[in-house]
Amino acid sequence: MSVLAIGLSHRTAPVALLERVSVSGEALVKLLYDVQQDPCVAEAFVVSTCNRVEVYVAVDRFHAAVTAVTGLLSLHSGVPVDELTPHLYVHYEEQAVEHLFSMVCGLESMVVGEGQILGQTRHALKLAQKHGTVGATLNELVQQALRVGKRAHTETGIDKAGASLVSAGLALAGEPAGRRALVIGAGSMSSLAAATLARAGVTDIVIANRTYERGARLAETVGGRAVEFSAVARELATADIVITCTGAGRHLIGADMVSPGTFLLDLALPHDIDPAVRAVPGVTLVDLETIRVSGIGSREGDAVRSVRKLVAQELAAYLESERAAKVTPTVVALRSKAAGVVESELGRLLMRVPDLDGKLRDEVTLTVQRVVDKLLHEPTVRVKRLATSPGGDHYAEALRELFDLDPKTPEAVREVEL
Repeated sequence: MSVLAIGLSHRTAPVALLERVSVSGEALVKLLYDVQQDPCVAEAFVVSTCNRVEVYVAVDRFHAAVTAVTGLLSLHSGVPVDELTPHLYVHYEEQAVEHLFSMVCGLESMVVGEGQILGQTRHALKLAQKHGTVGATLNELVQQALRVGKRAHTETGIDKAGASLVSAGLALAGEPAGRRALVIGAGSMSSLAAATLARAGVTDIVIANRTYERGARLAETVGGRAVEFSAVARELATADIVITCTGAGRHLIGADMVSPGTFLLDLALPHDIDPAVRAVPGVTLVDLETIRVSGIGSREGDAVRSVRKLVAQELAAYLESERAAKVTPTVVALRSKAAGVVESELGRLLMRVPDLDGKLRDEVTLTVQRVVDKLLHEPTVRVKRLATSPGGDHYAEALRELFDLDPKTPEAVREVEL
């Protein structure tokens, strides 16, 4: 199976289009299921964040799979194929693995080095595992990507290479200290927003969340206070800074709800705040598109270069391991066939010489087995080593042709699985 990645991100599409394609909740599960059920696809895994929507699939037919996945993205988003296609990128095999590793390290994020993508990818994998849409190929690949991402964040300075989306947005607001802030939502992004505000010196932080208890827990961690979600309109009237990131999927704040002088940061996708608020005098609205255009946090420095080097090393190691794994069934099939020949010939010998002494019989058996093992040792060691080089699968193919091997035999498959 080969890995194929198809998606669009802030690098290739305007936020307005990402908003239309973005999926979450039951819609995400439905997309996962429909992609995995396509005849061209064996496994499926989807990452959908405010920066990107990416579908990873394990396939054996490239063109048919590209057409199928593109069609399903169009169907689920309602965006016509001809409108969607110009913004899509397609990565296959080695390029797909490299892209996934880079993405999990934060190199592909709107704010380079942000750490949230690591948790978002882990959550996406758990969702795919829960619904049975990933198998050995994607499960092992994504697990490896998560390990690479963790290394990048613990062994390099990538966390400091760019600010978080919250910090990047607040950088456009001026000095937040001494101002009153309202955070709408209590998820991971909202928690990050509240913590960032507290570190910046904001002492009056209000948390509004649909589940009051969850909002209260977040408020307690930052020394703020929680209010019922129904109080949002009232709190908006006195807030200087408003940060919102919910999964409502619709506008929660309209132009008639905001007051002049308010700074609003909308980190939701789809948007929580109606863009029409920009028409209100004295109101500033910063959203994902604003951050993307500003370029805040997209600098390339030593930390980013260190992570790119790490990704290259991990990619080389992964590809070498994959090439070696692909030749293993052929090696097992060769040894299995040789063992079958030895067993057959020894059986013939015993039929011709039924009175052969037991001790001598054992010695003959061991001798024949040693001869076969020594004859096979060098070719099998060499084919494993050669398989790790580009084009190395040709050597395994030559072995299969020369010895008429079927690496899918029950014996070979069983040994590889063990």
